[in-house]
Amino acid sequence: MRESASRRLSTRIGTDKADLAHQKTLGWHIIGDLLEERAADALTRGLSPWDPPYQARTGQAVFDSLFGLGRLQPLVDDDSIENVIIAGADNVWIEYFDGRLVPGPPVAESDQELIDFLCFIAARSEVNERSFSPSEPRLHLRLDSGARLAAAAWVTPRPSVVIRRHRLQEVTLDDLVERGTMGRPMAMFLDAAVKRRASIVVSGAQGAGKTTLMRALCSAIPAHEVIGTFETEYELHLHLMPERHNVVFAWEGRPGSGETGHDGHRAGEFLLEDALYDSFRFNLSRQIVGEVRGREILAMLKAMQSGSGSLSTTHSHSAEGAIRKLITCALEAGPHVTTAYATRAIAEDINFIVHMELVTERLVSGGFRRHRWVKEILSLTPSDSVRGYATERLFSTLPGERVAAMEQIPAGYADVYDDLEALLTTWA
Repeated sequence: MRESASRRLSTRIGTDKADLAHQKTLGWHIIGDLLEERAADALTRGLSPWDPPYQARTGQAVFDSLFGLGRLQPLVDDDSIENVIIAGADNVWIEYFDGRLVPGPPVAESDQELIDFLCFIAARSEVNERSFSPSEPRLHLRLDSGARLAAAAWVTPRPSVVIRRHRLQEVTLDDLVERGTMGRPMAMFLDAAVKRRASIVVSGAQGAGKTTLMRALCSAIPAHEVIGTFETEYELHLHLMPERHNVVFAWEGRPGSGETGHDGHRAGEFLLEDALYDSFRFNLSRQIVGEVRGREILAMLKAMQSGSGSLSTTHSHSAEGAIRKLITCALEAGPHVTTAYATRAIAEDINFIVHMELVTERLVSGGFRRHRWVKEILSLTPSDSVRGYATERLFSTLPGERVAAMEQIPAGYADVYDDLEALLTTWA
């Protein structure tokens, strides 16, 4: 019925570019016609008539498949759900806002049906159309709702999908203190570091909460500053918060197609490093890179050299590991970048590494629960040592604890804790 409705909708619209609201109105009329036809056909063949509740459920299911995420739509609409993890049509796990990870309902009748639906939503997206096929077996898509979908098929035993939702968008450092992600002394330090234009990298495993912490750090940026964000898919959504950030230029990467050209790009491809270089003409106060994965780190380091107080994230198992990861990313730019140069640039231009920890525990009642917190903060400076940089641990978490304690007051930040009584109270 979804395919029939899609064909009829395309015919009704023709070559006109109807807005989404008009398309949905037409869609409901078309679905109503289809339901009446199916109900009449059932009566003609002597089958039981369709009762109104069944028709209503069927109509909603077809509408969700045509304009939403089909059987995934109720999960995306549930405000208590944070992430949906799919390792095959009938192997579904749901992560709730409170950290619980429990089995979920099947999202398709078969793996092939799930793949077919992923191809459909990739091609029809209003915000960033993508290709998903045996020749393009990976899919990274920002959904119309703002959630992020990552999928793979044909190169995995079963279709694999993760939908990440962003429930904590207008989050602050104080909010993270209340949630137990960090203590008050750390929040005071990070707030001051952002305001003093320190360059900060947030590290952690996948799903550790790096993006949420980035939004909280951005909340400390004064509203008048002009911000540029650079992401493969929009996740920070700072450009959707005009009351908090007056001017935000948001760049989003775009995958190309076909063969690689003489410039190293595929047709239609737009890389984050291209956006970063372009951004130097936009008079930005801050450049924020959603995630450093490779050679775009060189453009990010150029931004940091201006003292603009840039922020970025990267995947790593520790703060020290993040430094090594960033050096590796810089080396991917080509043979003209040496290990010595990459190490020196990173040590000179990045001030602090903030590491998020993710721990999953099994619940007695069944399922799992995930816990996230800031495990440690390192300061980073150049050094004449063999490795080329020096670190100082400013905050760390003791074994069994989930709130990092201050090991030392960061150099240049003693005035943040001028009120000794307040410091001792919050430290305790």
